[in-house]
Amino acid sequence: MARVGFIGLGNMGGGMAANLAKAGHDVRAFDLSAEALERAEKAGCLPVASAAEAAEGAEAVITMLPAGTHVEAVYADSVFGVADTAAVLIDCSTIDVETAKRVADAAAAKGLTAVDAPVSGGIAAAAAGSLTFMVGGSNAGFERAKAFLDDMGKAVIHAGGNGAGQAAKICNNMLLGATMIATCEAFALAEKLGLDPQTFYDISSVSSGQSWSMTSYCPVAGVGPESPADRDFAGGFAAALMLKDLKLAMEAAQGSGVDTPMGKRAAELYGAFVEGGQGGMDFSGIIRTL
Repeated sequence: MARVGFIGLGNMGGGMAANLAKAGHDVRAFDLSAEALERAEKAGCLPVASAAEAAEGAEAVITMLPAGTHVEAVYADSVFGVADTAAVLIDCSTIDVETAKRVADAAAAKGLTAVDAPVSGGIAAAAAGSLTFMVGGSNAGFERAKAFLDDMGKAVIHAGGNGAGQAAKICNNMLLGATMIATCEAFALAEKLGLDPQTFYDISSVSSGQSWSMTSYCPVAGVGPESPADRDFAGGFAAALMLKDLKLAMEAAQGSGVDTPMGKRAAELYGAFVEGGQGGMDFSGIIRTL
């Protein structure tokens, strides 16, 4: 097995690092949170004192950070100076496409190979090792990264060149945000029209209105598979993170000259939801506003 440097042990990164350790890798893990480091140690990782120490001597350096500014700073200040040229740099954060490309170019200028590999699946999938990775980078970079990503996910898909992974992620989540709102609207209307939620689910889940938001992540408690709705919308994918992804999609749409009215409206609705103090609630909790 290989030595892996893992930087960023939050809700997603903690589970991902744990699965790498479970697969037998020597995981050197770093986070600013002492509690996160303690959890990583219990999961079989070796806590280290800095991001640079995590990256030093690693065959793969994996980052899972909040935003593009954090990714660029960590790479510039801690990774580039110590990473071996034989290492593959894998950023699993969700950031804007241009920053992902800029980071990859900066890595290439130093003789390093970098890929962007944002994820889909949420906290439960991170813990279970069943994430989907959308990877942007060269063919060679993808193959090198895939050996590590396979230990954390169920699907690893090459989306294209650097930045393509981020493009796929923001387009996917724009679709998810819009369909979740439409699903919530449909359940709210069905209830007002006197339909039992379970009956409506039984009909729509096998009809043309079927979507992942309904059949895998139903926003109504007690209907469909277990979801955050059954836990009063605790856990899952925070509304603030959905808003972040929708904003990234809107920025990309504006920069590309693409009209996305449904995505724009979804961003507006989630913006109001988060501003109303519900940013920590699962994004399906937006049904409470309808």
